[in-house]
Amino acid sequence: MVRIEIDGQSYDVQDGENLLSACLSLGLDLPYFCWHPALGSAGACRQCAVIQYKDAEDRRGRLVMACMTPVADAMRISLDAEQARQFRSDNIELLMTNHPHDCPVCEEGGECHLQDMTVMTGHTFRRYRGLKRTHNNQNLGPFINHEMNRCIACYRCVRFYDDYAGGKDLQVFGVHNNVYFGRFEDGALESEFSGNLVEVCPTGVFTDKTFSAHYARKWDLQSAPSICVHCGLGCNIAPGERYGELRRVINRYNGEVNGYFLCDRGRFGYGFVNSPERIRKPQLKGYPDITVDTAESYFRNLLKASKPAIGIGSPRAPLEANFALRMLVGEENFFLGLEDTEHALLNAIVEMMLDGGIHSPSLREVEQADAVLILGEDVTHSAPRLALSLRQAARNASFELAGSLHILPWQDAAVRNLDKHVSSPVFIASVCATRLDDAAANTYRGSPEDIARLGFAIAHSLDESAPAPAALGDTEQLLAAAIADSLKQAKRPLIVSGTGCSSLAVIQAAYNVAKALPSINKQLVFTVPECNSLGLAIMGGRPLSQAFERIGNGLADSMIILENDLYRRAPSRNVDLFLQLADHVIVIDSLENKTTEHAELVLPTSTFAESEGTLVNNEGRAQRYFPVYPETESVRGSWQWLTIVMEDCQWRHHDQLTAACASAFPDLADIIQAAPGAGYTVKGSKIPRQPHRYSGRTAMHANANVSEPGQPHDIETPFAFSMEGDMAQIPPVLLPVIWTPGWNSNQAINKFQQETGGHLRGGDAGIRLIEASGTLPWFRDIPAEFIPTPGRWRIMPLPHIFGSEELSLHSPSLLERLPDFCILLNPLDAETLGVDTGDQVEISSLAGTWVLKVPVRIELTLPPGLLGITAGLPAFQSMKSWAQVTLRKVEQQVQL
Repeated sequence: MVRIEIDGQSYDVQDGENLLSACLSLGLDLPYFCWHPALGSAGACRQCAVIQYKDAEDRRGRLVMACMTPVADAMRISLDAEQARQFRSDNIELLMTNHPHDCPVCEEGGECHLQDMTVMTGHTFRRYRGLKRTHNNQNLGPFINHEMNRCIACYRCVRFYDDYAGGKDLQVFGVHNNVYFGRFEDGALESEFSGNLVEVCPTGVFTDKTFSAHYARKWDLQSAPSICVHCGLGCNIAPGERYGELRRVINRYNGEVNGYFLCDRGRFGYGFVNSPERIRKPQLKGYPDITVDTAESYFRNLLKASKPAIGIGSPRAPLEANFALRMLVGEENFFLGLEDTEHALLNAIVEMMLDGGIHSPSLREVEQADAVLILGEDVTHSAPRLALSLRQAARNASFELAGSLHILPWQDAAVRNLDKHVSSPVFIASVCATRLDDAAANTYRGSPEDIARLGFAIAHSLDESAPAPAALGDTEQLLAAAIADSLKQAKRPLIVSGTGCSSLAVIQAAYNVAKALPSINKQLVFTVPECNSLGLAIMGGRPLSQAFERIGNGLADSMIILENDLYRRAPSRNVDLFLQLADHVIVIDSLENKTTEHAELVLPTSTFAESEGTLVNNEGRAQRYFPVYPETESVRGSWQWLTIVMEDCQWRHHDQLTAACASAFPDLADIIQAAPGAGYTVKGSKIPRQPHRYSGRTAMHANANVSEPGQPHDIETPFAFSMEGDMAQIPPVLLPVIWTPGWNSNQAINKFQQETGGHLRGGDAGIRLIEASGTLPWFRDIPAEFIPTPGRWRIMPLPHIFGSEELSLHSPSLLERLPDFCILLNPLDAETLGVDTGDQVEISSLAGTWVLKVPVRIELTLPPGLLGITAGLPAFQSMKSWAQVTLRKVEQQVQL
């Protein structure tokens, strides 16, 4: 720490920090545009000017840019000196000469950083009356609006998109003060993180196109803390609602998880909440319209009349709902609802995390790794926000070199010049090319067996007591030795694996590598497919195939399916038979799907936006989400449907159910600490979901009733569906909106952080359930080399950020970014079949039970003998992972 003086007041600040960051960490207001805590300093906007004095005798001082000035002991600074204030005001005035006078119609209005900084500098009157520079706007795809005339040339957009996120297609064109930020031509932005431009841009150049379709001002949006449900990382989000419709999702800062950024699936995948395929009322086969009371009574009577029912849980339902189902049907009748391979993979991951003795890092810790090995995962598609963190890890060697050259880490341009000369090694072993390959020191392509064999060889190179694969090729041996050497030298090595290629051997090889590493700071992170996959696996239960057997053997005649489309879990013919053999099928879900079509009774449940629950992410962090707005009268939370039919149920409230779940499972005991309970108040009042400027409350329902209706009461959470209440000094996990006087944009988060870019005051949301302990023996079941069978191909599902996740497939904007419906083939296989890209082939199962005609795309990096398909696409649901098929070219008919 060093002591500096700002306007006559002494402060202790972190040595080596830049002056702007230090001032903001102290709670002082100093305007800025180009600086961003995650991007470092660029010195482009010249807005953070202050006066620096040489010593106590200096009365004049000199003008310096705070973001480019390192703090030093005994430094004397003035933010309020007239010269500094005038410079900042003049700078804003120059920026505004070309900025349009369109705040009333700009979608950024009310949460605009430019507005905040303009007011902060006192620039309230425009003297310039000349012509303004104008630009043409571009169509940047279904996610982002482009209004280039609002640009102030802060360069944040390209620094995030190109430098931080690794994008290639957003660039800056022009010179001097006539620059253009866009693509070389109209077209959808290619990066999976393009939506962050909406929050990174301090003006309204880039805005949320999905929000534009049903726009409302920030102060008119009702919000609550929530968790993204589109993968297993547990990114924190802030959804906004108006008139009973979810309008948008923005990032909610969590210093340990997602930080400032989200992936595009997490930001734009919310459309399923408003989908016309939502189940809004109970459905009973043979009855066109039933009430909630009738559905509840029918459900209760079914449970009394039938044999013991089986319950099928879900990795996209919260812990409380799965626990309620488990208690309703009994432990012996509870099934996890996972296909056998996924069930085995998740069980293995849980065992390694609980008893393997290797730390599972948060995303913040991932960014500190100085060597990375990715085994079997295309991380950008299976866990996108993790890929963004891995990109930052690749830069750690640059920061280390910068330190030796006395370059401070926030001096962005200087450090990025070093990126050209040195980088932390990232090694990727995957089935085919990945979006992270440009950051990799070396890549390897192979079947899951070959990837696992490489992993086992790396572990053996690190520790000779680890088992080694037999008959490994010379090329693979050399690669394994080189990777092992890099990992051995690292201080914070990281191994990344997961369920992406459906191989237990790959996961076991990843553990062996991590176990063999000598560093005490080694880390092992697994990706999991859904938002509560890990929590469900910790809870435990039987695989789905045993549920099929239970019904097939007549040991049960009724089933309750919780938020789970079984047709995504098993071959259609198996699910068809399973549902036909059951006398009674009860489905609790929020969206219509193939499983609900077969249900006798469908009970409508709320989504994440209308209910509360606890999810456990891939790190083992339990996090709570809360309803943004009340569910409609006919819709209930899954846990409510299940507890209300229990005899003598003791859990009528969510907090009681959470506590019961915590006491039933020792590994989940700490979930009660994830967030305060419903009894938490501030000065006797609940926390308001609505901002203090929320408008139209008395007129929102005037079309139905001129009398103002009473606000709904929320007895399950600490929040109120109103603007009444107090948000002072509440814990970060309960912050519904980020706002502080003078800071209306998302940059207000600096007022809630211990230091800019650091942890939130009061602690980041969530509680870690798992800490490294114990150890496991070496895994020794090494697969044989994969040898393709002539005339047959193995199906290899490949995850895709916009095509594989169930819920986001119901979001209209994401449907525009769906991958092409096609199969991927190696060029040699394509040559054997006589096909080229665009040709059609006929795919047949070996048993001849199904035939599918699909176009071909040649993928140079896919190994021979594998047939790549997009995992999760409905058209491919009949194809089972790793199944073998035959292919035949479909001859094109010539039109005469």
